[in-house]
Amino acid sequence: GPSRPLTAPPALCPRSPPLLGLLPGRFSVFPLFFLALLLGFASLLWLQLSCSGEGPLPGGGQSREVPPRQPCPPQAPLLPAEDEPSWGPHRLALLVPFRERFEELLAFVPYMHRFLSKKRIRHHIFILNQVDHFRFNRASLINVGFLESGNDTDYIAMHDVDLLPLNEQLDYGFPEAGPFHVASPELHPLYHYKTYVGGILLLTKQHYEMCNGMSNRFWGWGREDDEFYRRIKGAGLQVRRPSGITTGYETFQHLHDPAWRKRDQKRIAAQKQEQFKVDREGGLNNVRYRIESRTALSVAGAPCTVLNILLDCDASETPWCTFG
Repeated sequence: GPSRPLTAPPALCPRSPPLLGLLPGRFSVFPLFFLALLLGFASLLWLQLSCSGEGPLPGGGQSREVPPRQPCPPQAPLLPAEDEPSWGPHRLALLVPFRERFEELLAFVPYMHRFLSKKRIRHHIFILNQVDHFRFNRASLINVGFLESGNDTDYIAMHDVDLLPLNEQLDYGFPEAGPFHVASPELHPLYHYKTYVGGILLLTKQHYEMCNGMSNRFWGWGREDDEFYRRIKGAGLQVRRPSGITTGYETFQHLHDPAWRKRDQKRIAAQKQEQFKVDREGGLNNVRYRIESRTALSVAGAPCTVLNILLDCDASETPWCTFG
């Protein structure tokens, strides 16, 4: 038959992109490249405006009954140079009693790391994760965190995971003059009685040892900080609180959702009597625990150490440590 001209198979024939077919013949690739850069910048700007950044939710520090917003992509962590004198000589162990509040933890660690770094405070965040089957024991976890925090820290912050400081004037510095209650009653969004020392409390390690730490007898929610107030007084120490803070109850943001996280407020008869006594024997000297694991983590670029802690309970001393 008649010969046909050779042609490349259809799959190998180059095809012009549809968009380029609409462009003039002398169209340069550079305007197209510039347009792509412009679109990329616009998308980054939109992302920055639509996410939460490093700040908390709008509306101040009132108790919020919703989880925190989706955070922005992590920024480069702020880390002090070892020879940078403006960071000061002291190092804070941020002790965070914890159990199962992971959405709060994801917001807390990067927020507090950047908050303290902006204030040039050397710090190490310890997440004290109770993994046994006993009731939650905030005081014992803080005792364990104190004992496991190492010699490179010289003061502690007993810090709730659901409480974020909004006012950068709050002092997290070395509390040389005595225990410093950051979340003072006139600023905390929920608790306003005069002897309240919960939420966020700073102590030098020397002062914490003078109190023999906290009582290990408080299983379940509440009362352990009220007993610790009596220990502070018994050690001859004076609680100090912030001054010159004008943001009132909007000084902090409370992340806890009571509808989702029910507090363990069960009180059996023996516990009701014990919870108002001062524990003059127990504390740092008799906390019983085992570290199941120690893990270094980075949450959105912020470093922390998670201690998985198995507490032990003497049921003859505190039968209310179980849910039975």
